[in-house]
Amino acid sequence: MKIGELSERTGASPRALRYYEQQGLLSPDRSANGYRDYGPNAVAMVETIRALLEIGLPSALVRDVLPCTVGERAESACPGLLAQIAALRDDVRSKAARLETVEASLSSYLKDNAA
Repeated sequence: MKIGELSERTGASPRALRYYEQQGLLSPDRSANGYRDYGPNAVAMVETIRALLEIGLPSALVRDVLPCTVGERAESACPGLLAQIAALRDDVRSKAARLETVEASLSSYLKDNAA
């Protein structure tokens, strides 16, 4: 599949897809004319990349985690990442708890000061 089709199917811009390639997150084949040709699991890969980046993982860690989450899993690489992933999960939980506290405070203020 070409970059335009992958962009359409995933909602990621062609620029984002080229960035993912530059960061080593995607590795499309190249046709004779130089066009990118993405494999059958590219949609799942891009969806996973976007989800991991959205939760705040740096692209270097996404590159390491990706083989553990999509396609042919490189199981030998994954156990070493468990501590990093657990630490990131704990950080996300901590941030979520702080956001819930702020949300409750704001809601309380709005309730108490509603006209």
